[in-house]
Amino acid sequence: MDRIGLIALCGCLMLTSAWGSDLYRWVDDRGGIHYSDQPPPGGAKKTQRLSGKGNVVEVEKEAFATKLAREHSPVVLYSSNCGVFCEQAQDYLRQRGIPFTLKDPSKEPEYGVELKKLVGALEVPVIVIGKAHQKGFDASSWDSMLDAAGYPKTPLIPAKTP
Repeated sequence: MDRIGLIALCGCLMLTSAWGSDLYRWVDDRGGIHYSDQPPPGGAKKTQRLSGKGNVVEVEKEAFATKLAREHSPVVLYSSNCGVFCEQAQDYLRQRGIPFTLKDPSKEPEYGVELKKLVGALEVPVIVIGKAHQKGFDASSWDSMLDAAGYPKTPLIPAKTP
């Protein structure tokens, strides 16, 4: 690495250390307001320590349409370790980017009571979208229900594939 490259690298490293640092605000003897990344001098008045997030752009992890749909029609999946159908049901929701609550009636008796009241049996998977529900996994039916509830067809952030 040449000398200029080394200097540039050192400069970048110094900048990155300041990104998440604190910022200080204080008023001097003359009433002037100062901001600095160094603590204020001893005689400073009205000192404040401001914590910054640094030079970072925060990104929503879900689309606005997903957030609205989730608020109006939350998704609950009753599922257990039932094999391929339960695995496909969970994978389908993750691939589509649908936030859901997983309820396993084999592990929590109260979920079994809820499920039996909802569909009349302890059969999984069962999806509940708002007030609608369906027993069994069928991607096209689930798509229709999710579309009707306002969930986007594609996720904002694609699901990770192994």
